[in-house]
Amino acid sequence: MSKKIKVAIVGCGHRSEVYASYSLKEPEKMSIVAVVDPNDIRLNRIGDKFHVSRENRFHSVEEFLEKKIIADAVINGTMDRIHHETAIPLLKAGYHMLLEKPIALSKKELLDIYHTAKDNHCKVMICHVLRYTPFYRTIKQMIMDGTLGEVFQIITEENVSFHHMATAFVRGKWNSSLTCGSEIMMAKCCHDLDVISWLKSGVAPKYVSSMGGLYLYKKEKAPVGSGMKCLVDCKIESTCQYSARKMYLDSNVWNFYAREYLDRFEDRDTMERLEWSLRENNPMGRCVWQCDNNVMDHQSVMIKYEDGSVATHILSTGTARPSRTIHVIGTKAEIYGDMTEGAIYLRKHDLTVKDKGENLYEEIKIDCNAGGGHGGGDERLSEDFCHFIEGTSTSISSTEIGDSIYGHMIGFDADVAMKENRVVLIDLEMEKV
Repeated sequence: MSKKIKVAIVGCGHRSEVYASYSLKEPEKMSIVAVVDPNDIRLNRIGDKFHVSRENRFHSVEEFLEKKIIADAVINGTMDRIHHETAIPLLKAGYHMLLEKPIALSKKELLDIYHTAKDNHCKVMICHVLRYTPFYRTIKQMIMDGTLGEVFQIITEENVSFHHMATAFVRGKWNSSLTCGSEIMMAKCCHDLDVISWLKSGVAPKYVSSMGGLYLYKKEKAPVGSGMKCLVDCKIESTCQYSARKMYLDSNVWNFYAREYLDRFEDRDTMERLEWSLRENNPMGRCVWQCDNNVMDHQSVMIKYEDGSVATHILSTGTARPSRTIHVIGTKAEIYGDMTEGAIYLRKHDLTVKDKGENLYEEIKIDCNAGGGHGGGDERLSEDFCHFIEGTSTSISSTEIGDSIYGHMIGFDADVAMKENRVVLIDLEMEKV
């Protein structure tokens, strides 16, 4: 790369921080020149981390735009419900954008962002980080190389662990479509629906159906002895797997989400402040059976594509082991993969195999382990974004907005199908794209 990309952060949350951290590892490729967030402590913590001058720290997009900051792009890591209202003025001002998924809350908002970017000659990349993991890149390359022949069925499964589900989708900020704006299929499985459509190489989805519901995390399922808050009035806290004490104090799992509610306190990083907050008003201290959550805790989606192939995605939550698995079946071979294991098994038809009963196939194991966030995808996405903005060659994983629409359309219509108990004909409105 011949040019350092100047970037502003809009929304100083965890995901923005992750993507922007590429600038600290590769300072000759990316620099952070401005930060925007309504919360002073978050604003200054991120501003200090990325060495942003005080005069380039803003409380709103409007303040940022008034200053006319010289930057090539913005990382838009705001919450789902304000993606549209923040993206539109930034794109109209000419800033390229790395936009957190999901793109928007509806087809209308999505297409509005797409056309605004196009009209203002802005490049927009979506944070579909799974495309950038060695695991999914390997599968994509094998399909492109013709190893599997014609792909006619894809089955994916996401297993969200009990502690992740409790933190993000029961107690946390993605627990309600009324506040977050997105249902869980778009907030969590938008990645998986995107991967399926990406592996289908541009073949349009035609029909979608879906079933699911909220089974476990509701008041009727509360065990005898449970209370409203784990550290206040629960009689079974010491034996409960959802104990806030065990998760956020003892095990330190998803601790950063629990601390997000302490951003107004200077001593936010102390265990004493965190424990105090779990007894008081920190949402992470609530009993998982006594929250205001309304998103599904299990859902299955089936898709039929225009070429006659089908795909199924299964969301399971509350599992002991977090994992993503995939099974791709082609006319020549099949792939089974477990992202958590970091392994892909390529199985080819082979009638020459002897003494194996009905197991007439050759199996090749491919190791795809990678460290880092999202299986190594976070950093690779940030790197590709720099290439994308500069106009140099991008990878096969590139998540340009026009290539990210199919997965979103599936997700929007899957929720309609589930709520209305019917198969939905997907109206892609592609003539507008």
